[in-house]
Amino acid sequence: MADEALFLLLHNEMVSGVYKSAEQGEVENGRCITKLENMGFRVGQGLIERFTKDTARFKDELDIMKFICKDFWTTVFKKQIDNLRTNHQGIYVLQDNKFRLLTQMSAGKQYLEHASKYLAFTCGLIRGGLSNLGIKSIVTAEVSSMPACKLTSYFLTNVFSSYLSGLVVFVSCFCYLEDI
Repeated sequence: MADEALFLLLHNEMVSGVYKSAEQGEVENGRCITKLENMGFRVGQGLIERFTKDTARFKDELDIMKFICKDFWTTVFKKQIDNLRTNHQGIYVLQDNKFRLLTQMSAGKQYLEHASKYLAFTCGLIRGGLSNLGIKSIVTAEVSSMPACKLTSYFLTNVFSSYLSGLVVFVSCFCYLEDI
């Protein structure tokens, strides 16, 4: 229990420290969120390396995301993800209905605009973990009601390949029209 309180305090101080040391332009440009996400990215890489050193290789992306939702999330946040959804094309939505880093804030909507500050580190944590497992991704967070949050992970390999296949179809149609 003490280590959980220390983690929460450290996270809160890290967020406030980054925002206090930033100039007004950095806050407006989102550089503070980028700094927090980069911190989380490095921590996520290190944690995944430690957690997976004795596990078997994963079969596919879904197994990796199940590991993130169960083992990784449980170790870091002391509970599993409440819901995992996927479109089986590289987009995964993780939902935590009582996210530990947001439970300290009010359950009302008054702090909703500040939630992104407290989720940037976690987005980086997931992105860093996935990166160390060989998956390039973009992770975004959304909060509609406190303390619940949705984290969406877009696997770039699948998104990029579907984009390329759409581009190939477009170019081939364009070339066909040119021939007519």
